[in-house]
Amino acid sequence: MNRYFPVALIAAVMATLVLPVASHAGDDVVTDYVVEDSFENVHQDLSDAIVNRGYHIEHEGDVGSMLKRTGDTVGASKTVYENAGFLQFCSAVLSRGAMEADPSNIAFCPYVVFAYETPDAPGKVHVGFRRLTPRGSEQSIKAIADVNALLDDIVREAAGQ
Repeated sequence: MNRYFPVALIAAVMATLVLPVASHAGDDVVTDYVVEDSFENVHQDLSDAIVNRGYHIEHEGDVGSMLKRTGDTVGASKTVYENAGFLQFCSAVLSRGAMEADPSNIAFCPYVVFAYETPDAPGKVHVGFRRLTPRGSEQSIKAIADVNALLDDIVREAAGQ
């Protein structure tokens, strides 16, 4: 056995915990990170990362419960999530900058971050966000990039990175 194999194996495992995971190969629309912790802890860390920056959470959605509750009605054949939720909020400063650059950027507010855990991987919680698409003028593209940076900072903090 190669003497460097254990080091390479450890490095590969650590990389999976630190690097963002795209929702689909080549897809840069969704950014998420995997955390080994309880869903409750990660969800609370996500909430704290928003509130501790001075933002107000406008809405919390419990997607996991909704899918469980409606499963029989829609003929569901599997449980998608063990737990899943999202948080909506806005930054007055960043939203204003984006909307002053292009009024149609209202479509990006509120911002949404999420956390979920699947039944087949309990204790591995995905935390992430839908990346906003840069569009319009240079000022608009910069404003949207600033929002994406904020969202990435928030989910990285919740992921312990």
